[in-house]
Amino acid sequence: MLDQPSFWLLFALFLATCAGAGATGALFSPGPWYDALKKPRWNPPNWLFPVAWSTLYLCMSTAAARIAGLAGGPEGAAVGLALGAWGLQIAFNTLWTPVFFGLRRMGAGMVVLVFLWLAVALTLVLFWRIDWIAGLLFVPYLTWVTIAGALNLRLWQMNPAASSQV
Repeated sequence: MLDQPSFWLLFALFLATCAGAGATGALFSPGPWYDALKKPRWNPPNWLFPVAWSTLYLCMSTAAARIAGLAGGPEGAAVGLALGAWGLQIAFNTLWTPVFFGLRRMGAGMVVLVFLWLAVALTLVLFWRIDWIAGLLFVPYLTWVTIAGALNLRLWQMNPAASSQV
């Protein structure tokens, strides 16, 4: 494991990456279009989204910093693969908001969410194999993406006229 200053530098770099992904929420905010959609009764309240994402980004950054700190050790190749998966999931994470809120394409958003879920699950497994704590830090994220996928699908079903095609 890394010394404390190196860990915090890595954590800051991964958190900055997450902040870039999270910035799409400011650039493509839900707005009146989303407010007007029919929503299922179990739709989370609006205040929960920034709280959940802030918590998830902290967990994702901590997990990635823990894994990156092992790059020089015997797990080197596994670390590279795991961090590649982390990069893949953050790319899909970044893509979903502009597709769903920016383009208002709920079907395409669902496709992105399927790939996001797969990338998050892969990252969780790869992290767990290297450092079970890092893997555990991804469990809430996979849970949230599962809920987000169910919500995306239900919104698409309930509002077929409000979305462009896939």
